[in-house]
Amino acid sequence: MKIIILAAGMGTRLNLNEPKSLTELVTKETILDRQLESLSYHVDKKDIIIVVGYKSNLIKAKYNDYCFVENLNYKNTNTAKSLLLALNSIDSNNNIVWLNGDVVFDKEIIKFLMKSTKSSMLVNSGVVGEEEVKYKINKDGTIKSVSKIINDGLGEAVGLNRINSNDLKKFKLCLEKCANDDYFEKAIELLINQGSKVYPIDISDYFCCEIDTKEDLNLVNTYLKEDFND
Repeated sequence: MKIIILAAGMGTRLNLNEPKSLTELVTKETILDRQLESLSYHVDKKDIIIVVGYKSNLIKAKYNDYCFVENLNYKNTNTAKSLLLALNSIDSNNNIVWLNGDVVFDKEIIKFLMKSTKSSMLVNSGVVGEEEVKYKINKDGTIKSVSKIINDGLGEAVGLNRINSNDLKKFKLCLEKCANDDYFEKAIELLINQGSKVYPIDISDYFCCEIDTKEDLNLVNTYLKEDFND
């Protein structure tokens, strides 16, 4: 099992002078601190790859005992190409779990991806806004479509996913077909259209929030305060 954290982006909406994954939370840990601690219960450091780009030196200096892949073209590419860079650096016989580097989540939810025997996507159910990545499912319960432009989606795809080794070569080809500005969800749709099955895992009972704005950061910090007080 290999874990990939996508942390190359600039996070312009937060208006910070550092990579978004280094944003300090109310708990005095960074987003990336919290993610790495959650992952440490399941894999060794050597099995975690962090994709860096914007001010990569800051992340490399703070987490210098991890493996890194650098997206030198981070200004002009999105998560599909960052993920492809990481996948090209490792053996295709691995099962892969990957996550966006700006997601704060209940530490319990990683286990669902680690224990899954199928290519899977963590999702929640409920009303979501235009900016969130939404999903629909087929009659057999598998993912039918996943993107920001879906109407009447069942909920949000929260940015934590698994691709099994038997799907990995095909998935890499799908990532290669993506445009520079595509999110990795585009490649998941291409994979599904080729006949591969991706299964949703509903984690609606658990906290999970992608931090894009200061409002998101406030929401996360409020949750962390309440969780700490409990």
